[in-house]
Formats: sequence, structure tokens, C-alpha cells
Amino acid sequence: MTQPDSVICTLFEGNYHYGVAALVNSVYHNGYRGDIFAGYKGTLPFWAINTDSSLSEIWKGATTIHPANGLRIHFLPVETDWHLNNYKPDFMLSLKAKFPELVRNLFYFDPDIIIKYEWLFFEKWVGYGVTLVHELVAVALPPTHPVRREWEEMLVRSKRTVHRDLYSGINGGFCGVNKNDFDFLQTWSDIIHESIKCYNLNPREFKQPHQKYIFQFADQDALNITAMCYNYAISEMGPDAMDFVQTGWRAMSHATGSPKPWNKNFFLSCIRGFPPRLAEKAYWANTSGPIKMHSYAYIKFKQFWILCTAFIGRFYSRY
Repeated sequence: MTQPDSVICTLFEGNYHYGVAALVNSVYHNGYRGDIFAGYKGTLPFWAINTDSSLSEIWKGATTIHPANGLRIHFLPVETDWHLNNYKPDFMLSLKAKFPELVRNLFYFDPDIIIKYEWLFFEKWVGYGVTLVHELVAVALPPTHPVRREWEEMLVRSKRTVHRDLYSGINGGFCGVNKNDFDFLQTWSDIIHESIKCYNLNPREFKQPHQKYIFQFADQDALNITAMCYNYAISEMGPDAMDFVQTGWRAMSHATGSPKPWNKNFFLSCIRGFPPRLAEKAYWANTSGPIKMHSYAYIKFKQFWILCTAFIGRFYSRY
């Protein structure tokens, strides 16, 4: 394989493979050519056909598909009982260790993200520092916020230093590092492991049910803490970068919450006052190829209902 400027990775299980396929389609249509590493639990998706095992000697059980010219998806089974969200930095570090000749710039995307900007934008962005996007539900999280103060105390106890003031929460669904910033991933991993031990977090859970405020989402909170103590450059975008708001620099669409776009009944949701979101529209606009995970008729059916319910949503919406 040739050495790309960047490598993309994601983690999935169950029917999140639909999101992986749409993510791959979106990066391909925006100019990405290279390797995508998809760590997974369970079984391979039905659309992973004509696989080869060329990487199986490096990663046990690895299989590769070539859905389009210049595009390779490597499916890597992961052996962990942790929730995959909490496994993100460890997975990224394992890619760096096992595929050092491939991994220069490394981007992680959750499998419910679609990219909307040309890939060249992401290549340039990561050159400015670790790429991060603000959360919507924690838009205001200034340095004097009590949760930030608690995180600072945790850093002091672990003999780390706060190197920057952050004013908004960081979303845990996306992160990009260039080849000089892999220490960021190690710190992120270390903080997750330390938090699990010191705060009695359950690594098998997506959300920590018994933590009232300090740690709700272990991976995301640890990412925020890492950004606070990392001694080199980061580059932040606001919540508009994930289509969390209607205007702005909409580089991606992130379908947070549930149901996911591939599961949603748009008619029933519209009746309840919830018209299609930007991320749901973006998903169904990226289902036709090069990976085809739905029939042509089903895609047109969904797109029809998106148009109808989006029109109704102009007059009746709870958003």
C-alpha cells in the first residue's frame, strides 16, 4: 500500500455499520483516497464483500475490502469488553503501533458522522493542531465552571499542568492528530484509565449512571481534560462544524442521540413534532455509493419522506 497523508478510523458494532458505510461514502465523494480502519465487535456487515486477508498477519482476523479505486477499508476485530466509546484513544494508539508506515495524520470519526467539506480542508486543519469540535449541550463551559475546577484538581493530583483555558465543551465524536501530536492520544488514554480507577467509572457503559457531574461520558470528559493540559497546539471549531446549529462552518453532520438516521421512521417522528434533522438528511444523501447498503427504491422512499416531513416541519415542530 502507498503511504497516504492521512488515515481515517472509526469503531462500530451492530447496525452502526450503516453509519460506517455512509461515512466512507461521504469521505470518498469529498476527495479522500487511502486507508480507513474500522474496528468492530461482532460480525462483518453484509456489504463487506470480496474481502482479502492481507493484513491478518499484522492484526489477527483483519479483512480488507476495496469498494472504489484508491479506497481501502480494513475491518479490525477488537477484543475488549469496554464500551467502544471508551476505547477510542487505545484503538488509535494501536493503529500507530501496528501500522507505523501508514499512520501519519490520524482522524477518528464516530460512525454516525458524515463529512461535508472537501478532504483537503481536513488535511490543512490538522496542520494547525489537534482538531476538535465544540459540543452543543455544553456550549458554555468557561474556566471558572465548577466542573472545570474539579477537572483541574484531578490534573493537579496526577501531577499535570493546565496549559490553556477552554470556554466550551468538546464533543467526543471526532478528533484529528498529525504525526507530531500522538502524545495527545496517549494522554487521552491515560486520563480515561486513571478516571476509571480513581472515580470508579464503569468502562462498559457509554454514560456513567452514578456520576452526577464530574464524569458523565468518560471518553468525552477525558478528551476535554486532555485538551486543557496538552502543551501543544489545538484547533477548535464551534458546534456549527457538526451541524448542531443551522448556520456556520458546517464541515460535518453528527447524528447524536437516537434513533439513528438508518433506524428513523420520519413519518412517525414528524407526527410527534420532530422533522428531519440536518444529520439525518446528510446520511440519506450518502447512501448510494460507492458502498450500497440500501436498495435504490428504499433510498428514494426515505428521501421522499424526508422532503415531505421537512415541509411539514416548517409549520409544526418541537425543535
